[in-house]
Amino acid sequence: MIARLQQGDRAAFATLYGWYGDRIYRQAILPRLPNQELAEDCLRDTFRTALEKIESFRIENRSIFFWLRRIAINKAIDIHRRHKRDQALADAVKAEPEYLSNHPDRPDRQLEIEDTRRMVETSLSRMNPRYATALRLRLIEGRSREECARLIDVTVGNFDVILHRASKAFRKVYPP
Repeated sequence: MIARLQQGDRAAFATLYGWYGDRIYRQAILPRLPNQELAEDCLRDTFRTALEKIESFRIENRSIFFWLRRIAINKAIDIHRRHKRDQALADAVKAEPEYLSNHPDRPDRQLEIEDTRRMVETSLSRMNPRYATALRLRLIEGRSREECARLIDVTVGNFDVILHRASKAFRKVYPP
């Protein structure tokens, strides 16, 4: 089955999904993402990633289930974090007009936001371009670790190292 998958056999992939899809959903995803819509998106992303990376799977006296489970857990964590971040942003946007109406003497924050944006961009321009790209993709654009790694053509583990080093480098140049 694994050899067929690695040769691009779509029917074998459908079989794999039939064998493990429900189990991955119930055991790895749903406990971490109780929102059904997010959990279904996570399952789809898990199998899409598995299909894209099937060549990297190595049989080591283990079922492919554990490999799929690890992909699903990482996806669920990423989706949960993104959902929390989006929810916090939505809550902040909802609260902002109320805050402004309760504090009419508060000056417009637009200048402060623009100054901060300018300082961040200036700092990023003074860094190693690869580090600046990693920070932009992950923190400013909010892309997943896997997507960021793919865009800069490294493994997810290498991307994590680059992001860590980029964060340290950013602290040294910010504020400019």
